Amino acid sequence: MSYCFTKTLALPFDKAIEVVTEALKAKGFGVLTTIDVKSAFKNKLDVDFRPYTILGACSPRHAHKAIGLEDKIGAMLPCNVVLQQKAEGQVEVSAIDPIASMQAIHNPQLGEVATEVQGMLKSVIESL
Repeated sequence: MSYCFTKTLALPFDKAIEVVTEALKAKGFGVLTTIDVKSAFKNKLDVDFRPYTILGACSPRHAHKAIGLEDKIGAMLPCNVVLQQKAEGQVEVSAIDPIASMQAIHNPQLGEVATEVQGMLKSVIESL
């Protein structure tokens, strides 16, 4: 089982971030965090790295339900979506598969939430 859904976009990096953010919003996700890995590596390690950004996406309705079922599930939230430059004008977008990431938790009710979120994230990636 793969742990993410992936698609490559023929867009400039900054535009890809905009497009993915809007696609997430259209499916009920908000972006809670944006981590610019390239800048972090440069600032903290003085290492040059390709454009690489992690978006922390959250469906508030699903997060609320999941936390109600498993109070420590927040350690696995939000759902991360990675954008990375693969070649000039080619940005790979990968979204976590929540079912794969939550396999260690044995709670059938939580599995139902993960299945719903999985469908939403797959739909986001397919819509790009």
